[in-house]
Formats: sequence, C-alpha cells, structure tokens
Amino acid sequence: MKRQVEYTWRLAELMAARGLHNTTGLIPLLAERGIELSRPQVYRLVNQRPERVSLQVIAAICDIFSCGPEDLITVTAADVRARRSGTTNSPKVIDLNRTVRPRRARVINNDG
Repeated sequence: MKRQVEYTWRLAELMAARGLHNTTGLIPLLAERGIELSRPQVYRLVNQRPERVSLQVIAAICDIFSCGPEDLITVTAADVRARRSGTTNSPKVIDLNRTVRPRRARVINNDG
C-alpha cells in the first residue's frame, strides 16, 4: 500500500515563540552562521512551506533557536487508498455494449 507523506514547516512558530516577529531579524542571525540569504529569500523561508532546504540552513536555524529538526519540521504519513478505476458501473454512466447500438440498415431494391 502506498503512503502519502506530508510535512509542516514550523519556522514562523519557532520565531514567534522566541519573540522574533520580523523576518528581517533572522538575516543577521543566519549571517553569523555563514548563511547569506536576501530579504525575499528569508521571507519565503519563514512564510512559505519550502520544497528544498539545504541541511546547512536547517542546522543554522536549529542552532539559532536551540532546537532539533523535529521541532522545525513536523512529519505526518498516512496510507493512501487505492483509486477506483473509471470502468466501474456507476448509476450516472451508461454502458454502451453491442445490444443497445443501432443496427446497420439494409436497403433492398424492389425493382427486381
């Protein structure tokens, strides 16, 4: 069975818990740890769920807030139900088999 893995990015919550309410306040803290990011990059890092983050950035954030990666990222996984195929007979679908199709007409010539 397939599993669907989701995650919650909790950097904004960590910042609020530590009293850091402005994303620009994170820029110098990251720079102290060798991470140079622009203001828009830090804004997206805080306010959007990132698809890719380097381990150095995660390690720097964990060092800034004295936390572990499990505090920064919450992972949830659930089993995915198998999707039904479109071939099932539902009440809104009419099965067009050969018995309901029109027959080909034969034209007979009466002159003969």
